[in-house]
Amino acid sequence: MYQRQLFFNPKIANQKPNNSDACPFCVQDNLGKILDQQDDMIWVENKFPTLEGTYQTLIIESSQHLGDISNYPANKNHQLFAYAFDKWQSLQDQGNYRSVIMYRNFGPKSGGSLRHPHLQIVGLEDIDGHEELALSDFTGISVSSEGSDQAEILVSTRPLVDYTEFTVKVSGFDKLSQLADGVQFITDYILTDFAGGSCDSYNIFFYQFSEAICCQVTPRFVTSPYHIGYGIHQLHQVSHLEKLCRILQQRLESSKVNR
Repeated sequence: MYQRQLFFNPKIANQKPNNSDACPFCVQDNLGKILDQQDDMIWVENKFPTLEGTYQTLIIESSQHLGDISNYPANKNHQLFAYAFDKWQSLQDQGNYRSVIMYRNFGPKSGGSLRHPHLQIVGLEDIDGHEELALSDFTGISVSSEGSDQAEILVSTRPLVDYTEFTVKVSGFDKLSQLADGVQFITDYILTDFAGGSCDSYNIFFYQFSEAICCQVTPRFVTSPYHIGYGIHQLHQVSHLEKLCRILQQRLESSKVNR
C-alpha cells in the first residue's frame, strides 16, 4: 500500500497563491518558465513544485478567469483537448520519466488551489502512475455508444473512489473532439443537476490505452471513512445507476435537438 509514495514539501506549498490573492494566471507578468503558447493557452512549469521526484507543469487553459470545460464554446474545448494531449504526449516522448500523468481539478473539494482554469501534466520519475489500471477498470452502464459525432459515455460500475463516477471513451486520437464534447456534457451535468445541484467540485483523470483513450470524471464530496480507513468502496445500487443513465440519455438527446 505504501510503495507508491510522493513526498510533499510544505515550505514550497506555503508560498503558493490562493483564491484570496491576485490571480497569477490573470496577471501574467510572473508565470515562470513558459514551455509553449497557443492563443490564450499557455503551458508552463509549475512555479511551486510541491512534490519531490516529479516534474510538474500546467496548462493555463484560457484568459477567462471563470472559464471551465463545462462552459467553454465547443470549438474552444476542442482546441484545448488537442493542445493538452499534444503537450502530454511531448512530455512522454522525452523519455525522462517512468510515467507522465494528466489530470484536472475543479472546485474547492477537488484538491486545486486556484479557480482560474488549468490542468496538470506531471512527469513521475520513479512511479508508473498507470500500472495498477487497465481498460477493463473503466466499465459501466452505457449512456451512449461511440459514433462519428459522439464519444462512448458510461456511468461507472467500478468507481475509482465511491458512489457515482462517469467514464468518457474514444477509440483514438482522431476522436479528441468527441471526447471533449462528452466530457463537457458530463461536467456541465455534474455542476448543475447532479446530486440535486449540490456538487461544486470534480476531477478529470486522463488515460491512454492501446485500444482507447479514457477520461474518468469524478464528482467530489467528502471522502468516506470506509474508503480512507479500510479501502472499502461504497457503490450505488444498480437500479439507481440505471435511473441516472436514463436521465443522462434524455439530457443528451435534448442537447442534440438544441444544437
